[in-house]
Formats: sequence, structure tokens, C-alpha cells
Amino acid sequence: MFGLGWPEVLIILGVFVLIFGPKKIPEVGSALGKTLRGFKDEIEATDDPETLSDEDS
Repeated sequence: MFGLGWPEVLIILGVFVLIFGPKKIPEVGSALGKTLRGFKDEIEATDDPETLSDEDS
């Protein structure tokens, strides 16, 4: 995972919790999930030429 070991990952997660707080983490995770889902949908739409022709007309 990007050359990171478990100790580094735990430190990053600890800093993440300190910055956002435990109550904000589900909101951040949800926003990240929606962003990735939207990005995936856009990538799939650009790969499908039939979808592109429907959007252009």
C-alpha cells in the first residue's frame, strides 16, 4: 500500500481522527464515497460511446 507499513497507516489514521474528530469521520467517509461513485460513473460514461451520443443530442 504505497510502501507504507501498518505503523505508518495507524499514525495517519490517528492524525485523521485528531483533525476531524470521531463524530465527523462518518460524514467524511460518506462524502468520499459519493465523490468516488460519481467519478466512477463519469469514467464509465466516457468509456461507453452510446452514452456519449445520447448526451450530445
